[in-house]
Amino acid sequence: MFSFGILPALAGLMAAAIAAGLWWSADWWGAAAVSGALLALAVHDVTQRRHAILRNYPVFGHLRFMLESIRPEIQQYFIERNYDGRPFDRDIRTSIYERAKGIHSDQAFGTERDVNAVGYEYLLHSTVPLAVAPGTPPPRVRIGGPDCTQPYDMALLNISAMSFGALSGNAVLAMNRGAAAGGFAHDTGEGGLTEHHLRYHADLVWEIGSGYFGARTADGDFDPALFKDKAALPSVRMVELKLSQGAKPGLGGILPAAKVSAEIARARGVPAGVTCVSPPGHRVFSTPRELVLFIARMRELAGGKPTGFKLCMGPRRELLAICRAMLAEGITPDFIVVDGGEGGTGAAPLEYEDHVGTPLTEGLMTVHNALVGVGLRDQVRIGVSGKIATGVDIVKRLAQGADYTNAARAMMMAVGCIQAQRCHTNTCPVGVATQDPRRARAVDVADKGERVRRYQQAAVAQAVQMIASLGCAGPEQLHPGMLMRRVTHTDTRSYAELYEWLEPGELLVEPPADWAADWAAADPDRFRP
Repeated sequence: MFSFGILPALAGLMAAAIAAGLWWSADWWGAAAVSGALLALAVHDVTQRRHAILRNYPVFGHLRFMLESIRPEIQQYFIERNYDGRPFDRDIRTSIYERAKGIHSDQAFGTERDVNAVGYEYLLHSTVPLAVAPGTPPPRVRIGGPDCTQPYDMALLNISAMSFGALSGNAVLAMNRGAAAGGFAHDTGEGGLTEHHLRYHADLVWEIGSGYFGARTADGDFDPALFKDKAALPSVRMVELKLSQGAKPGLGGILPAAKVSAEIARARGVPAGVTCVSPPGHRVFSTPRELVLFIARMRELAGGKPTGFKLCMGPRRELLAICRAMLAEGITPDFIVVDGGEGGTGAAPLEYEDHVGTPLTEGLMTVHNALVGVGLRDQVRIGVSGKIATGVDIVKRLAQGADYTNAARAMMMAVGCIQAQRCHTNTCPVGVATQDPRRARAVDVADKGERVRRYQQAAVAQAVQMIASLGCAGPEQLHPGMLMRRVTHTDTRSYAELYEWLEPGELLVEPPADWAADWAAADPDRFRP
């Protein structure tokens, strides 16, 4: 590990320079002074707690901060060479870092966006904007349908699903501490309900994937008794069944044997040192009706806590088949989380990242319209995840039909992620996405937890301010007519004009032509036609 090598190296250089100065020439005293100064700097870097990159890369890590100090010039260099800023635009990355650090993120000289470019989106402010009264608590969303006995009030922005295993223990702890301090929810990811998620008593959304980690039998089936015991924990406020995820829809997950430590094995209920595989599909259901009935069973086992599922949208008729099953059984999930095909923070095959899964905009509006069309939208809340980072992202998704949002990538950046894109190699340079304890120690839980809290608070505050600027008293007043999109160089349309929006119960009476074939093919007892 670099930080453990440079200290003895510098100490050796200083000792050698001192010896040379004593025995050969006084000229070596200058080298001794320089190496001593570098050693003192290295010791400071390794022991300080604010910068993970310096804890892992003492002395040399300062080069990154020197480059940051001339960021506008570097940014222009990349703009001139048509660098696309993947996976987050550089101004968004800067905004996240600054808000996490408590730095004012205003910008001089106006927009840097090409407002005439096709695809440019903007919100319509009101001539009579509202003022946000100082001290007004941010709005929350009540999650809990007719069969829920322990509803939960969800924040507008929360931590999206990221497992211990994909993230280091310290990164999970920092996020959990930040969520607890800020009063927002922390999704565990499918890797199990761990001590890292429970230590600071943050509100948890316990995610169960196809591997049923943390609630599985020895042969990989769902264990209802184990699930019931853990779901009863006070920190678990909601439970979520993961059907698919945006990074790799249609695939399960693989954690290599080398990363399945004893700690991770205990959390997941799997053998240590053995490759951990979550299959692409579930054992607990094979039809839409069985899925709906299993959601009801999970809710009962969880003592009436809000229960729902997460998916990246596939064929629309499969979603409509689930809706038909809801109507047939009289059972609804309390929430549905829509993950966009552009989402994902860890490793996935490039083809899946770029070419499989419905993007969030289309997926969200499809789920919203389907629930409206079958008359169930008032019973089911919709959360979204997929490159949510700023206040405007929150407002746009709420205008498109969501009730609340989740962020993964942005929360990682608040913890210290520099997007080195080495998550799958176990060599994360800042200790966020690794199981190497020497690298993970770079994440100071107290400092990074406070950064998570500050980032979420600032992003939500900006969203609330924007909602008021649109003339809305609350997020429930947002609608798609407030969001505009440039469709040609000379034409802009609102989302209300660009997309079809169903009326309540419309699918049950007379489905519109565009929906009729999928609605007719939707079968509550099978997913595939």
